[in-house]
Amino acid sequence: MTSRRAFLAALMAVAAPKPSWADAGSPRWLACAREADGGFALFGIAGDGADTFRLPLPARGHAGAAHPTRPEAVAFARRPGTFALVLDCATGALIRQLTPPEGMQFNGHGAYTSDGEILYTVEQRATDSRGFLGLWDAAYRRIGQIETGGIGPHEMLRLPGGASGDVFAVANGGIATDPSDRTKLNLPDMAPSLVYVEGDAIAEQVALDPALHFASIRHLAQEDGTLAFAMQWEGPADRIVPLLGLHRRGAAPILASAPGPEQALMQGYAGSVAFSQGEVAITSPRGGRMHRFDAQGGFLGATTRADICGLAPCPGGFLTTDGGGGVLRVTEGHARPLGLRPRAWDNHIVTL
Repeated sequence: MTSRRAFLAALMAVAAPKPSWADAGSPRWLACAREADGGFALFGIAGDGADTFRLPLPARGHAGAAHPTRPEAVAFARRPGTFALVLDCATGALIRQLTPPEGMQFNGHGAYTSDGEILYTVEQRATDSRGFLGLWDAAYRRIGQIETGGIGPHEMLRLPGGASGDVFAVANGGIATDPSDRTKLNLPDMAPSLVYVEGDAIAEQVALDPALHFASIRHLAQEDGTLAFAMQWEGPADRIVPLLGLHRRGAAPILASAPGPEQALMQGYAGSVAFSQGEVAITSPRGGRMHRFDAQGGFLGATTRADICGLAPCPGGFLTTDGGGGVLRVTEGHARPLGLRPRAWDNHIVTL
């Protein structure tokens, strides 16, 4: 009898439909925010800008990683952080709290492999900010790590698979920070880089001209084989520099800027980057602006919005969020509000 019951239970488990993102309200995006009462949460956002779920966080979240099939998301602490929460977005249950190995810190971003079997987390060693990718299996057990070949890595992005499987791009920001308070320790010697990781090794590494070594490479987006990277300038405040780069494997990077006076309004800071249907955009919460470019780096125009930062592709243009609670769709440079929420959205939107 026991064997029969076990067999029937196993059969039912196989036959039962596996949970999907539809069970979490079919969100199109995920984003973290600070709420009006000072608490923090992760939200699912529908195509019309409405909330699909709200899951509380113990502290400020930065970005997240969404499982490719299961309604699971990892919410990362603001860097440098010591927690990452794996959440069931359909039920609200905490699946696992991840803690980096002793002496390591999470840096706010991560990504799954295309089959969802391995989670990569962006990390740095606390003592010297040396970069690593932490590897976690499907049960969220630590199984290894890979060096990123630089200091202070920030965002990573899974790219369309290569001949040997998944390829990941990693933005090494180049900034060493104090492990307790984020004080920047090495600005005169910064060396940002962009790397491509295949398997357990760096397959390609790209550096900027030494004259731009103060341009910290921070955030990434990709479309049709082109990788876009957003930068933050740590050099002299009166110098106007590009904040967007475009790169194709094996080629030199292309740097893109708005005309001088408009570029100066970005205040040397790009907070997010996204592609959408042949256009690429960056945002600056400091400058209250979004800049749009074509796929070759030609400037298309600016959209103004106070404290704008979150950015993702959506049909016809871009979805943006801001520190005032706004959710907007930007089409051909024109912003249309989709909602105003009683919260301050954090820097990033994760596309499902």
